[in-house]
Amino acid sequence: MTFRHLLLLVAALFALGGCASMPNKDPLQVTVAGMESLPGEGMEIRMLVKLRVQNPNQSQIDFTGAYVKLDVLGKTFASGVSSEGGTVPAFGETIVAVPVTVSVLRMVRQVAGMLDGRPVEKITYEMSGKLNGGLFNTERFVARGEFELPRSEPGPDAT
Repeated sequence: MTFRHLLLLVAALFALGGCASMPNKDPLQVTVAGMESLPGEGMEIRMLVKLRVQNPNQSQIDFTGAYVKLDVLGKTFASGVSSEGGTVPAFGETIVAVPVTVSVLRMVRQVAGMLDGRPVEKITYEMSGKLNGGLFNTERFVARGEFELPRSEPGPDAT
């Protein structure tokens, strides 16, 4: 066995050991806990979105910033970043506040897309983002869902 083969074998063993020592982590659970209005510029709406971040793992998560993006009907609707840092305790939760911006032009595009003549029965959304904990410690999250729009029943005068 040459020195090169021995070196490759040792490197492979270290790589396997590194993979085996990585903990199995469950994904973070993130929901919107609240929203507050913020002052914005002329063509935007600003809100402070409060995210409830739940950590179902046995190790705490330290973070130095957050990012969130909200897609509605497959198109970006709002996004925001925060340099707020903190800790999500092991098997615990915390509130992370992120200011987000909604472009009025994006909002008009969304409404126009909904008014294309086809009835819209449900609206799908996806909230994705990350808590930045450093170079190798970024925790990403995704929450998807849909809600049905109320159907308008014809009134008694409809023929």
